[in-house]
Amino acid sequence: MPAIDDALSRLRESDPVARAGIPNAGALHDGLRRSEVAFAALGGGLEERWHAALGELAGCIGPLGGVDALFEGGAYPGAWLESTATVSAEILDRFAPSITRATHLLFADLAREDGLLPYKVTSDGAAFTQIQMVTPLARSVWHHYLRSGPTADAREYLRRMYDAMARNDAWLAQHRDTRGTGGVEAFCTFDTGHDLSPRFWHVPERCFRGDAARFDPDVPGLPYVAPDLTANVACQREHLALIAAELGEDGTPWQAGAAASSRALFDQCWDESDGMFYDRTTDGHVRVASDVLLRVLACGIGDDELFGRALERHLMNTRRFLSQAGFTSIAMDDPRFDDDHTRNSWAGPVNLLSLVRAPQAFEAHGRHAELSLVRRALLGAVAGHDRFAQCLDPWTGDAGYTDGYSPAMLWLLDALEADCGVLPRADGEVWLSGMPPTRLDHGRSAVATAAARTVAGTRYELAADDERVEVHRNGRRWLRFPRGWRVVLDRTGRVSGVVGLSAASVSGELRRDAAPPLALTLGPNDHASVADGHVTARRHPGFTPPRF
Repeated sequence: MPAIDDALSRLRESDPVARAGIPNAGALHDGLRRSEVAFAALGGGLEERWHAALGELAGCIGPLGGVDALFEGGAYPGAWLESTATVSAEILDRFAPSITRATHLLFADLAREDGLLPYKVTSDGAAFTQIQMVTPLARSVWHHYLRSGPTADAREYLRRMYDAMARNDAWLAQHRDTRGTGGVEAFCTFDTGHDLSPRFWHVPERCFRGDAARFDPDVPGLPYVAPDLTANVACQREHLALIAAELGEDGTPWQAGAAASSRALFDQCWDESDGMFYDRTTDGHVRVASDVLLRVLACGIGDDELFGRALERHLMNTRRFLSQAGFTSIAMDDPRFDDDHTRNSWAGPVNLLSLVRAPQAFEAHGRHAELSLVRRALLGAVAGHDRFAQCLDPWTGDAGYTDGYSPAMLWLLDALEADCGVLPRADGEVWLSGMPPTRLDHGRSAVATAAARTVAGTRYELAADDERVEVHRNGRRWLRFPRGWRVVLDRTGRVSGVVGLSAASVSGELRRDAAPPLALTLGPNDHASVADGHVTARRHPGFTPPRF
């Protein structure tokens, strides 16, 4: 039996819920049963790690504030606004949507009377000593709403979240723009979650006297106009405009606010000479090259040209941020770079939160091939891990600080769906991707993989080896195409495009049932729009290989 058929048979015989040991009663169990998610790999270790991720993820869901919510996990016994309730919950939405909704509403319901959202919620209750926001909550809320559909229950959820986020925005405008720049200010290290980063040397960890509205006046340079916090609010306001319109309100003021935040970001924090965003103190820029750049880009800031330059100069540069294991938290050529991955550090190590957030930047600009290339090296390391860690060694990808860390589990689940699986998008598209992990280092390559998911009542199974991909729909073979392509389906389930995922040009045919084959040659990131079996348009976003 060919390996691709063997992988498909293995997939169909599997029971991932039972193998992962997920309890029968619970939202993750129910979500997985409904979506019929499954994954198989012949050799290499990723099949085992995928099931381990599901099993340990179940252990990161539990009672919090009277509801079952997602936990950050590891050394973090609670839910954090910067990650758990935002980027992590958004990935979880594909597996356990009720937990995503509950985690969102937990933060909204525990907001302070003056409008401030908690930066975390633990068994001790809601905490407000800093703001600690990175991924925009409003975007995650909007995407969850789109996935849910415009039901009465979904609209009630959207209204509750909108009211809470609007009040939090007002609190930030009142308390975090003391210098009147239009930006959002950081008062302490933990406001951005950048623990141990040289970005905040000689700055207190927490806000003055535990009050998120105050900074220590004895600290030179405070407050900082922070690029990541300002970009966060710009993105928040863009999505609050969408939410307001959906609720029948005028979104124009939010759009104006988003534009004002973007202007402040570039006026205060952008350095055109080296293409970086820096904190601005009362005296000038804090010239520490950190993953602030990736954070800002992940908030949807900048056009394709700016993103392309960021790839060339920084993100795909192996002297700067592109290590063997992914994007570092400080540029490697910065003299303050420290690769110690054995502690909670944003002073150099690769952080899984950076990798979880990266698709929000790359995918928005059609740079899928670079993202797949970066994931390839890391998948080879993760296949051999014995735990789900927060920090990784930039040189080897070895697991470092903490274990049981839910962003690490969700990164693996997301990466495999994005590269060699069936990934439903919030906008209704479905991605069928053909970059299986068949060329990994350390002897951890799979010979073939297979993945499955049911979307809107249709069962998709995707099997791939090192040369070809097959997609079965409701048990019957439907599509065939070469390794290195992604086929995009529209919300009706029809083929609407094909994307080049490989770093090399790939030529081949897209074959669908008895329809005539569609011959294509796609370079990395090339996007061919398809209608009725014909190419109707092409886009060439470009490609940036690793720079040395």
